[in-house]
Amino acid sequence: MALSSMTGFARSDGRHGTRSWTWEARSVNSKTLDVRVRLPAGFERLEPAARSQAAERFKRGSLNLTLSLTRTEEAPKLRLNRTLVQEALALAQEIEGMGAAPPRLDALLAIRGIIEPAEEEDESEREAVEAAVTDSLKTVLDRLAAARAEEGARLEIVLIAEIDRIAAMTDEAAASAEAQPEALRRRLHAQLQELLSGAAPLPEERLAQEAALLIGRTDIREELDRLSAHVAQARDLLSGGGAVGRRLDFLCQELNREANTLCSKSASLALTQAGLDLKAGIEQFREQVQNIE
Repeated sequence: MALSSMTGFARSDGRHGTRSWTWEARSVNSKTLDVRVRLPAGFERLEPAARSQAAERFKRGSLNLTLSLTRTEEAPKLRLNRTLVQEALALAQEIEGMGAAPPRLDALLAIRGIIEPAEEEDESEREAVEAAVTDSLKTVLDRLAAARAEEGARLEIVLIAEIDRIAAMTDEAAASAEAQPEALRRRLHAQLQELLSGAAPLPEERLAQEAALLIGRTDIREELDRLSAHVAQARDLLSGGGAVGRRLDFLCQELNREANTLCSKSASLALTQAGLDLKAGIEQFREQVQNIE
């Protein structure tokens, strides 16, 4: 299964009878799956299906689904709202009784709701329109999934390159660490000789014991082993694909923790620089991981 991004856009158009519509689907990054549906008046009952279908296809991402619907006929038929007309006339008569002039026809027709579209669709026709709109929703979600997968394929190339850099920097840190015991021994010897200047020289055996204790506290072999293990796990997750964004994000935290410990135990400028380079590479990897589902 390939990786999938959380960003994408898709559109689907449809038509049935006198109705035409457009579905638009937009997706951006999110820690969880957040679906927002905007529907025209009268089509609110499609929302549960829209949310359900989105949840079947996606695990993470902020999704916005918008349905725009119009009639295709050029001159829609209108009708008079007779109930509202009668209420308006009764009110006009009451006003006339108070000595006011009778209302003009154009004033009556200007009242909101007096003229309204004629509803020609029966229930069966409306159900047919809703079924067609729902099928079109499946199309737009499929297209959105394809767009996210396409972006995910591009991100996979970038992530593999980033994890390769982290692996190479881990090897550089291991190479720098090989010289750390001797560097610590020399530093300890110089510091002790300075402190004991003028006094009896420190026995070589005692110097070796102190150096061994210091080297034990600054041993970074476990950190290097864990860094290599995390790199291998990241490669496995990337090759396995699917919704691995959260697991990769957690792995970035573990990588960064080991890099921090490596820097704190460093006894040489070269190893410190290798640790800082590792931290920068891990952060770049993490930034790209934020886009993965």
